Amino acid sequence: MCGRYASIKAPTDLADEFRAVDATDGAARPDYNVAPTKQIVAVVQRHPRDADGTPDPDTTERTLRLVRWGLVPSWAKDPKAGARMINARSETAAEKPAFKRAMQARRCLVPADGWYEWQRGPEHKQPYYTHCADGSSLAMAGIWEYWKPKDDPEGAYPDGLVTASVLTTSAVGVLAQVHDRMPLLLPPSAWDAWLDPDVGADDPSVAALLAPPSDELVGALELRPVSPKVNSVRNNGPELLEPFEDVPEPLQLDLLAGPNPA
Repeated sequence: MCGRYASIKAPTDLADEFRAVDATDGAARPDYNVAPTKQIVAVVQRHPRDADGTPDPDTTERTLRLVRWGLVPSWAKDPKAGARMINARSETAAEKPAFKRAMQARRCLVPADGWYEWQRGPEHKQPYYTHCADGSSLAMAGIWEYWKPKDDPEGAYPDGLVTASVLTTSAVGVLAQVHDRMPLLLPPSAWDAWLDPDVGADDPSVAALLAPPSDELVGALELRPVSPKVNSVRNNGPELLEPFEDVPEPLQLDLLAGPNPA
C-alpha cells in the first residue's frame, strides 16, 4: 500500500512540471510526512464551465487542486469512510462500487517527491524512502470523487468535499522485499491518457496503464532506509529523508537486481 509520502515542491514548480494551472490559492505547503485525511495536491483535467455551470465539450483544462486523501464515495452517508480508502488496487478499482465511478471519469495524478514503505522485521518495521534519482516528481495514479451530504443542517460541508485515493500495483524488484504493493507510477507519456475525462477505464489507452512500472521507470528510482521518526505524523521535516545507517539487514539497493540472494 501507499500510506505515507513526501510532497515538498511548491505548487508553482509542480504546475510547470505537470503542465497545469495552479488552483491551490497558495494553501499548499511542503509536507515531508503526508498522512491519510490530510489535504494533498492532485492534478485533474476537466472541461471548463461557464457562468451557468455548463461545461465546454471542446476543451479541457489541467489544474492543481487541493483534495483530502481518502476517497469518500458519492453515495456514502458519512465522510469518515474515506479514512479507510486511501488506496485502490489498480487490478480491481474499475469493478469496486466505491471506486468504479471515479475510475471512469475522475482520474487524477498525485505528485510526490517520494513515498515511504515499511519492511517487517523480527522485532520492528524499518521504513524505506523511494524517490526519483534526478529529483523529478513521481506521478502516482489516483482517482477523485465529489461528496455532499443530502442533509447538512449545521452547514459543515457548504461546498461539498473532494477526496482522492492513490492506486497501487504489484511491487517489482527489490521494492517487493519492502512491501508487496507500491504506488502505480505513470511516466509523462501516460499523463494525457490517464487524465482524459472523456475516456473510460475500459478504453485500451487507459487499461494498458494499469500495470506495474517498466524497467526504465524503476531504474530511475533510488531506495534508502530512513529513520523510524517517520512513523509518527507529528514528525515533519527534511531530517525524515536522511539515510538511516542503523539497519540490521539492509536491502541490496539495486532496484533492477530483484530480491536479495538467499
